[in-house]
Amino acid sequence: MTEKFEWEGRAGRSWADEWRRTDRSFSALTRQLLDAAAARPHSRVLDIGCGAGEISLALASRRPDTQVVGVDVSAELLAVARSRSENAANVAFETGDAAQWSRAGFAPDLLVSRHGVMFFADPVAAFTHLAEIAAPNANLVFSCFRSAAENTWASGLASLSPGGAGAPPPPGQPGPFAFADPDYVRDILTRASWRDPTFEPVDFPYIAGEGSDPVEDALSYFLVIGPAARAAAQMDPPTREDYIARLRAFLAERVEDGRIAFGGAAWLVRAQAPA
Repeated sequence: MTEKFEWEGRAGRSWADEWRRTDRSFSALTRQLLDAAAARPHSRVLDIGCGAGEISLALASRRPDTQVVGVDVSAELLAVARSRSENAANVAFETGDAAQWSRAGFAPDLLVSRHGVMFFADPVAAFTHLAEIAAPNANLVFSCFRSAAENTWASGLASLSPGGAGAPPPPGQPGPFAFADPDYVRDILTRASWRDPTFEPVDFPYIAGEGSDPVEDALSYFLVIGPAARAAAQMDPPTREDYIARLRAFLAERVEDGRIAFGGAAWLVRAQAPA
């Protein structure tokens, strides 16, 4: 789930199938990201790693006079995004890698991403390119996970996996927690000519399950998306059966008020393009 080709294939298909539950899991963080993105005037928005389009569509709805372009490498996710955008005249979705993507005549004054920037193979080169295509003084606003230890869904699931099966790459390598260290990210942005990077810690409920059976809802979600899915895919059938039983028990202990919500921990990062 950490390489571009995986997003273009298996991972992209899985996330496209699960876009509703993925949007749900990030819902509390999304509100804060959107508020931060809308804090300054903008007229041209680039949504980096737009996925199924929630951020692009929300920004387009808030400002009908704004032109929004969402870019992602996954054709499956973009198909979902386009299907959700039929009535949004000011938003477009394009297949491409934001590390090289550009559109003639389009210089975004806001670049935004919800957890879409941690997978760049060469983050300095990618953010340098983004600074080059951005309008002068453009605003960059993105969210990324803090450490796995601070995200109880990740640390909890990892504790159940035998031998660390399915564990995500460590910070500094492309993957969910690549940008956990703010000093590392600050160095990347500074080297890429982004000015005055700031890091705001945001804690949010990562909603994994709800409805009539929140345990089975969360179980089926985790077995398709994220570290539990990666771990289960590497197991032989008996080991997988035991793992799923332990995962079900782990989730059952965390039902509260009809839902399962883990502690989510993110950075809300802001910076400015060169003048």
